Amino acid sequence: MSRISTTFTSASSTGRKLLIPFITAGDPVPEFTIPMMHEMVTAGADIIELGVPFSGPMADGPVIQRASERALEQGMSLRKVLKLVSGFREQDKNTPIVLMGYLNPVEAMGYQNFTEAAKSAGVDGVLTVDIPPEEAEEYVSLLKAREIDPIFLLAPNSSDERINKMDAVGNGYLYYVSLKGVTGAGHLDLTEVEKKIQQIKKFTKLPLGVGFGVKDAQTAKSIAQIADAVVVGSALISKIENNPNNLDKAKQEIVDLLASMRQAMDS
Repeated sequence: MSRISTTFTSASSTGRKLLIPFITAGDPVPEFTIPMMHEMVTAGADIIELGVPFSGPMADGPVIQRASERALEQGMSLRKVLKLVSGFREQDKNTPIVLMGYLNPVEAMGYQNFTEAAKSAGVDGVLTVDIPPEEAEEYVSLLKAREIDPIFLLAPNSSDERINKMDAVGNGYLYYVSLKGVTGAGHLDLTEVEKKIQQIKKFTKLPLGVGFGVKDAQTAKSIAQIADAVVVGSALISKIENNPNNLDKAKQEIVDLLASMRQAMDS
């Protein structure tokens, strides 16, 4: 059983819902990332999604796009992201790490080389935004052979057939994108989210994480009442963007937001 599955199983036994924060690796500078990851765990994060910077992040809103740009300006690459994961693992052997990004850097590195390097670094899951399950057989088999969970996105318009396909090839959890459009946009319609989650759960036993639009503690609490995990990204990265000359303040604001979400989710 992977670290991700173990984390969900343990939480389920106590009724705890998981908090999954996302930051972009190397944003705003590489040396910020590992200390921020440790602080997020202390604040109540159960799993960390680490964004792999990419020059054409089509599924991401402007906040995360700009984070990718800042990280790329610092020379970040997929190999350097894996080095950051290795650095995090020197102190934390338990918190699951999911890489979230696009297929192009993985293809450039090669599926075999990437999956081997990811396993060596201590990666637990990979969410590749732009690879459909129909085209992922080779990639998924290499990930699963190294006990790395392939994680897939479901959207509001995902059909029953598509949910079935994601369930068949995915592991760890499914990530439900609760809004149409890009990350960080719009407002959540919790009634619609709940209806979709009920539909999805008819076709999968995998845990469901919900993200895209989670901005504050109250939203996190509401999502936690209907899903297995709450994913938050743009709201955290905004703290970095708003404090370019005071990264200690950015870090503290991220910690405070996550701690408030954790408290609300547990209340």
